[in-house]
Amino acid sequence: MRRTGVSSGGPRTKLLVRSIFNFVLGLGASIGLTFLAPPAFAQVNQPSAPLAATRAPVDQQPPDQQLTGSISGTVVDKSGAVVVGARVTLMGADQFPPQDALSGEFGQFSFAGVFPGSFRIRIAAAGFSAQVFSGTLHPGEAYLAPPSSLAPAAVSTTVQVTVSQTELAQEQVKAQEKQRIVGVFPNFYVSYVPDAVPLSPKQKFQLAWKTTIDPVTFALVGVSAGVQQAQNDFSGYGQGALGYAKRFGATYTDEATSTFLGSALLPSLLKQDPRYFYKGSGSKVSRTLYAIANSVICKGDNGRWQPNYSAILGGLASGAISNLYYPPKDRGVALVFESTAIGTAETAVLNILQEFLLKKFTPNAQKQSSSQTTKGH
Repeated sequence: MRRTGVSSGGPRTKLLVRSIFNFVLGLGASIGLTFLAPPAFAQVNQPSAPLAATRAPVDQQPPDQQLTGSISGTVVDKSGAVVVGARVTLMGADQFPPQDALSGEFGQFSFAGVFPGSFRIRIAAAGFSAQVFSGTLHPGEAYLAPPSSLAPAAVSTTVQVTVSQTELAQEQVKAQEKQRIVGVFPNFYVSYVPDAVPLSPKQKFQLAWKTTIDPVTFALVGVSAGVQQAQNDFSGYGQGALGYAKRFGATYTDEATSTFLGSALLPSLLKQDPRYFYKGSGSKVSRTLYAIANSVICKGDNGRWQPNYSAILGGLASGAISNLYYPPKDRGVALVFESTAIGTAETAVLNILQEFLLKKFTPNAQKQSSSQTTKGH
């Protein structure tokens, strides 16, 4: 019986078995050598003593020196010119206290030993607006800040507008020229501003002219002339249209001369104020006495009370001039003084009415009192 696989496969089987056996023997020898000589292998793998000694200082370096960095930059203006002496302040969470430096002759600045992290730099220089910028410094980085272009500081100009005394007085005069009793009859010579600005000579003449040419003045003169003719006053003028015209002309001339002399010309020369200054406070007795006294006293342009020479002399001068056009029997020195005294008494009565009654019937009086006082302060 033929044995299959022996004659044909025998030698290869033996070779395979022998190869496996040799491999196992070689492996066993290698392992044995390994366990038998460990010191030799250890010496091969261990580093030499000098090398270990060289590396030790590197591992022992302080961590801060490894992490800090530097920041530098240049300060210039909008035109690109360097700014010398600018104060540069470095601020940050880890930069305490803040560090300061001044820009050098080329506008440069620098900070060394800066801890990493976010930071802010503020740059200030005389004549320029302060500038602040921020950034982040990484460990060991040499941070170069972009050129800091400073803008010129904003120039603030304070303009104080003041109104001159003349301008303020003009405003007050314009307000007085709007004062009309019941909105019709002129009430120009009353000031409801207790500390009103003194009038200039020009303004005194302006107020006199405004009063003299007012249409209501002509109407009142016409009524007065009609009453005189009806009562046959100044009989030397006669009756009819001619007599009425003479009476009208005489009455209007009286009004014009007394106004210009007593309220414009003499007050300008003697520096006195022709207006009545409304009191409006205090007891009725004190206000009454104040009103009566103001028929013979007045406020000077210097703000002090003084005898009203302007009104008294103006009345006498106007009466003297009237001797030129009144009928002969109505002339004379005695008549001049009598008319002046009567005029002074009429002024006292009118002042009392101004103090207690007429303001209520003058629509613009209260408005002027509040607005002009505000402007004056």
